[in-house]
Amino acid sequence: MYTYFDIIMIPLQLMIIFFTIYYFFISWFGLFGKKKEVKIYEEKKTFALVVCAHNEDKVIAPLVDNLRRLNYSSDLYDIFVVADNCVDNTAEVARKAGALVHERFSETGKGKGFAMDWMFDRLFKMERQYDAVCVFDADNLVHPNFLKEMNSRLCNGERLIQGYLDAKNPTDNWLSGVFSISFWIVNHVWHLAKYNIGLSSCLGGTGMCIDTQILKKYGWGATCLTEDMEFTMKAIMEGIKTTWAHDAIIYDEKPITFKASWDQRKRWAQGHFDVANRYLGPMLKKAIKERNIVVLDCAVNLFQPYFLLISTFFVLCGMIYPFYPFYTNIIYQIIPLEIWTIVGFGQYIFPVAVLWKIRASFKSWCYLLLYPIFVYSWIPITAIGWFHRNDHEWSHTAHTRGISFDDVIIPEDAVNDGPRQVGFIKK
Repeated sequence: MYTYFDIIMIPLQLMIIFFTIYYFFISWFGLFGKKKEVKIYEEKKTFALVVCAHNEDKVIAPLVDNLRRLNYSSDLYDIFVVADNCVDNTAEVARKAGALVHERFSETGKGKGFAMDWMFDRLFKMERQYDAVCVFDADNLVHPNFLKEMNSRLCNGERLIQGYLDAKNPTDNWLSGVFSISFWIVNHVWHLAKYNIGLSSCLGGTGMCIDTQILKKYGWGATCLTEDMEFTMKAIMEGIKTTWAHDAIIYDEKPITFKASWDQRKRWAQGHFDVANRYLGPMLKKAIKERNIVVLDCAVNLFQPYFLLISTFFVLCGMIYPFYPFYTNIIYQIIPLEIWTIVGFGQYIFPVAVLWKIRASFKSWCYLLLYPIFVYSWIPITAIGWFHRNDHEWSHTAHTRGISFDDVIIPEDAVNDGPRQVGFIKK
């Protein structure tokens, strides 16, 4: 017998069924390697490597030194550092390390997206023009073959490319450990999986490569708290999907305090809701009109934080249900219990499979036990992000892990799903 609550609860259950099965189905395509690609290592493309840095004098020099030593002809790329509203020695340190430094001061357009827009406009007015722009964060280390891989992708016709987002400090403590695990899982069961079946990935803010002609034609214009996602959706609306370069690896510094992790993820949630509010409707309309599964998948991605809140609400209702069955439970009428058991079991298989695949360290396996804490902390963060979705004040994540390229061992065989974690040289 149906109740008045079913007007809300039945559509919610149908939505939960769709998203759960959809995510579960796609994830499998990222566990069994990547699709074959033709590698072109003849150095043809020129690159502008852009680093936007706000008060990053503790970490900028190791990155510039790292970028100067990539396995790519030095006359085919230049390193630009945007010292954005800095009150420290970022500009001086970066210039001394060998970068071309551009200092920007603005009281209105604060944030990475504005700094990138400003720098791209400057690049286009320079005498020397580049085939592509690669963007990095100041705290990164970059695999020596990064530009080789991006050159190959560009030569194969790809125009908007995201590299593999790895961790520079996966074993500093449990928090950087679980943060790293989350990135490894997303890299495989989301980005790689989508690339393998022809869907669009999503830019990740760092380690991204953009064909200059795209920027000149459409402009950057992405200045919200998640400028990477905003430009991804802007591009997909123009028919340009983001591809995934699994072997172009960037090592990013993960937060080591829960507050830093909380603030960073809250900013991501705010930005995600902001982009969804502006793009979700037009993308759904475009997907239906053109019968375009790639655009529809991107719309599903935009809806993801809403799905998290909806599924949490349903779980809370499920706790009340045994005592007061106020709605009609159709979950098991549509999908048999056996299928839900497989799906539930699979959610635990994916993290284990990914850690095994990348040959994670023993510490990372230990941190996996604490991974659920990280996952469930997304619920309050997402809820707060929704309440503050219209706030656009940029919150800077401080970086202090000034690891030199000479202090780490970056795996030479970190391709074809070889070992991904950096190692530290004992001194």
